[in-house]
Amino acid sequence: MERVMKLGGESPVVIFTKSNCCISHSIETLIRSFGANPTIYELDELPNGMEMEKALVELGCKPSVPAVFIGKELVGGSNEIMSLNLRGNKLKQLLIRAKAIWV
Repeated sequence: MERVMKLGGESPVVIFTKSNCCISHSIETLIRSFGANPTIYELDELPNGMEMEKALVELGCKPSVPAVFIGKELVGGSNEIMSLNLRGNKLKQLLIRAKAIWV
């Protein structure tokens, strides 16, 4: 879990995904549409990906991917990100506060 939290805080936006997950790709595309450049970790391509996936589940991510960190904080999965996006400009505000994008 410590490794996941450390990686989650290494850049303004971090997304844990799997290469074959279309929902993860959609969330990545949405975040990029604001001008952010997220760091992507594809768990199915990492040697310790299974351990990291277990840690994400322990942190409350169900399903485990996508798991999005913004500003060193675990925001959640696709439901949370889409909800923030649909509630006005909440997602954009988070990205600005994390210095992932500038106005």
